[in-house]
Amino acid sequence: MPIITDFKLPASAKSIPLPEGPHSMLFIAFVSSDDPATGQPWCPDVRAALPHIKAAFAAEETPPVGLVTVGQKPEWKDPDNLYRKTWNVSGIPTLARYQRVNGEVTETGKVTEVEILDSAKFKAFLGDWAKERL
Repeated sequence: MPIITDFKLPASAKSIPLPEGPHSMLFIAFVSSDDPATGQPWCPDVRAALPHIKAAFAAEETPPVGLVTVGQKPEWKDPDNLYRKTWNVSGIPTLARYQRVNGEVTETGKVTEVEILDSAKFKAFLGDWAKERL
């Protein structure tokens, strides 16, 4: 499934509308907003990792990934930033995986730029569906 660029982030992980089933999952990519002057993400780490994320989720048979922008640099650096406080995102880019555990949607994994750029670690995080794609 392609990247969902207009993904509406719910109030919490427990509110993610995830279908039932052991293999049902959703990924959320937390990235910087685009710099108005360049049209590119203001964060160089996001610029480096985003092509890898896009490549991993380019095919129709992949799990969905919602793209969430965390704001411009001053917004992101605010310790009270919603994504830092509610979603426990400490750095960008962050790619988080959500699945049902005991009937409740829970974060089951998270990688940041270092793991995204390490092909073996990124494939291991994504799971079996990605091993033949990347």
